Amino acid sequence: AIHTQITSKKANSDEWHYYISSKNLTAEELLKRARLEWSVETMHWFLDVHLGEDGYKVRNKNIQLNSNVIRKHVINSIKTRLDSLGVKRPLSRLLFDNLLDPTNIIPLLKPK
Repeated sequence: AIHTQITSKKANSDEWHYYISSKNLTAEELLKRARLEWSVETMHWFLDVHLGEDGYKVRNKNIQLNSNVIRKHVINSIKTRLDSLGVKRPLSRLLFDNLLDPTNIIPLLKPK
């Protein structure tokens, strides 16, 4: 079990996450594996919610794989650029703000 406590300006959150595993893990190993899983799930959630990946119906497997790689590359490029510029806005907010005017996001995709 992993106990998570989150404190923010609005509210406090207290959650328990339970895991079943056939491996005998130490607390540190379980936490490492859980964080890895959370990062993967966060990426899948982001791809679906903000980029509509689950609604992308293409039958050609190569096109599906290439589109997925391109989406992930764009996300990572923007995150890297935001970090280098010191921008603290969440990526989801940036995408939402630029939804109607995508030309604002183009400078973030350009190399330094």
